[in-house]
This record gives sequence, C-alpha cells and structure tokens, in this order.
Amino acid sequence: MIKVIVRAEVRVTEDAGKVEKAIRNVFSPLHISTIEEGDKRFIVAEGEGLSCLRNLHSLLRSEQILDAARNIFRKSIEGKTLKFHINKQIAYINRLSFSAPENESPLGPITFIITCSSPEKLINWLAPPTSNGKPLYELEEDDVESA
Repeated sequence: MIKVIVRAEVRVTEDAGKVEKAIRNVFSPLHISTIEEGDKRFIVAEGEGLSCLRNLHSLLRSEQILDAARNIFRKSIEGKTLKFHINKQIAYINRLSFSAPENESPLGPITFIITCSSPEKLINWLAPPTSNGKPLYELEEDDVESA
C-alpha cells in the first residue's frame, strides 16, 4: 500500500486557499486539513495509492524532468519512505520544480512523504530511466501497487 502525506506551511503573508491550490495542482488528496503547530499553520493532505500521485506523474513528463526527478527520488529513499520537496510558488502555477527543505524559497516548500513497500518500483513509475529524454518504459499502475 502506498501512503502519501503532503504538507506545506502557510506563512503569515500567504492565503491558505492559494497554498491549498498549489498542493492540489501536484497531488490529489483523499483528505486535506489545516493544523496548528505552535505558532505555525500547515496544510496537510493525505492520500493512498498511485491515483493521488497522477498529477505529479503527469507534471514530471510535461516538464521533461524525469532524469532530475529520478536522481532526487533515489537520494530521498530512507527505508520504505521517500521524502522530497517542491517549490510551492511554482506548484501554484501548475508547474513543477524541486526545492531544498528550507531557505530556497521565502514561502517554504511543499513536502512529500511517501511510504510504500517498494520505493524503487514507485520511482520507476514516477520517473523511469530515459534515453535522449524519453522514458525507456512506462510501468503499469498494477505493477507498482502489487509490489
């Protein structure tokens, strides 16, 4: 089972609706909420299965960044978890750019935490190896979810 948590801080100068839109542009949550942690406010979205990652899957191809994404994803593996960050402002305009965890953007990143039984298969579905920028193969969703 693939479980996904996506979170982004809502800074005091930001509109929570715009932060939620940025998240929804890259992720299709089953549940989304706003939480308070101390003096900070976060939007937290949760989903299961590959269906919630289809927007991300599609954006990786339209932005033609499969190789860069594959490298980032592979470096982000910790056990059965992938953790990576994308630029919130770029996501708001329905584009995709990876980001550092902090300080790269004044509004902070959107953080993805994906837990699954086979991170390598998930990476191969999201960002397969390429030749001349074209995927060498495309995995079927069933091949990834059954792993």
